[in-house]
Amino acid sequence: MGGAVSAGEDNDELIDNLKEAQYIRTELVEQAFRAIDRAHYYPEEFKDNAYKDLAWKHGNIHISAPCIYSEVMEALDLEPGLSFLNLGSGTGYLSSMVGLILGPFGVNHGVELHSDVIEYAKQKLDYFIRTSDSFDKFEFCEPSFVTGNCLEISPESTQYDRVYCGAGVQKEHEDYMKNLLKVGGILVMPLEEKLTKITRIGPAAWETKKILAVSFAPLIQPNHADSGKSKLVHLPPMTVRSLQDLARIAIRGTIKKIIHQETMSKNGNGLKNPPRFKRRRVRRRRMETIVFLDKEVFASRISNASDDNNNCEELEEERREEEEKGISELKPEPPVNFLREKVLSLPLPDPLKYYLLYYREK
Repeated sequence: MGGAVSAGEDNDELIDNLKEAQYIRTELVEQAFRAIDRAHYYPEEFKDNAYKDLAWKHGNIHISAPCIYSEVMEALDLEPGLSFLNLGSGTGYLSSMVGLILGPFGVNHGVELHSDVIEYAKQKLDYFIRTSDSFDKFEFCEPSFVTGNCLEISPESTQYDRVYCGAGVQKEHEDYMKNLLKVGGILVMPLEEKLTKITRIGPAAWETKKILAVSFAPLIQPNHADSGKSKLVHLPPMTVRSLQDLARIAIRGTIKKIIHQETMSKNGNGLKNPPRFKRRRVRRRRMETIVFLDKEVFASRISNASDDNNNCEELEEERREEEEKGISELKPEPPVNFLREKVLSLPLPDPLKYYLLYYREK
């Protein structure tokens, strides 16, 4: 599934294409997509596939197409502080993007059938927390993953504000999925070959909207052949943050406000947009015409009335490019993590500084 937009050379260009095609429509969703590089969730030998608008699968590892994830993110109507359940959480890519929007007081849970995929997701999550500057730009709701079949969730489990299922749901399981939602909650899932948004507007009242046609692998049915009993999936508890953790969140938030105020005073109206670096211009080329005549082959160039004008335009383009070469070939400087710099400059013991930085590597 996918192929709705052009491939990008990098994550930002892929997001540009998704915006242009109206798959990404809101600023919150755009920020989340830009903050997490899709390629980081691919094994090293398959990273060339990351910026194509295509689903990808290798063994048990599966990542949906970017256009699907963007439609899902938009349909979920995410807000800070909500609870989210991802059924078929896979690599954790979607859960991590959602976590950037939910913030430190949200709930972010995932259920995944395959234990090897859970381990893969935990590795990718740990790498993101330790190394990505995006972690310091947001207040993150860290995902928690459990292994099991999402059709066997314990009936004692709590309900959620937002639920997404990443596998095809048949009509017989629709009510089961709906019951995972709080009143006012939103469920997004592939239901009978349509990506569907269901809003619970009352204890027994629902609004349903079909978003687009999709093709997903179906949910795997529970297998009770071994024991004959259901293996109930117990979701992570809704824990309350410790006072120490709340203090860290508050201190980091205060430092970010100070950085923002300092930036505003330096730049006047706030942050200035960094210069965009020019992409290579695709040139028009003359086409050679091959003519077949009585088993003889002739190669000729057929002139066009506009050729001379095109040549002049191309020469002018080359001249401008030469003038701009010094600027366009400059590499952008690596971004500065102002939060990290500010924390490290505080008159505090080193262990406390690194606690405030979540013991991140850079």
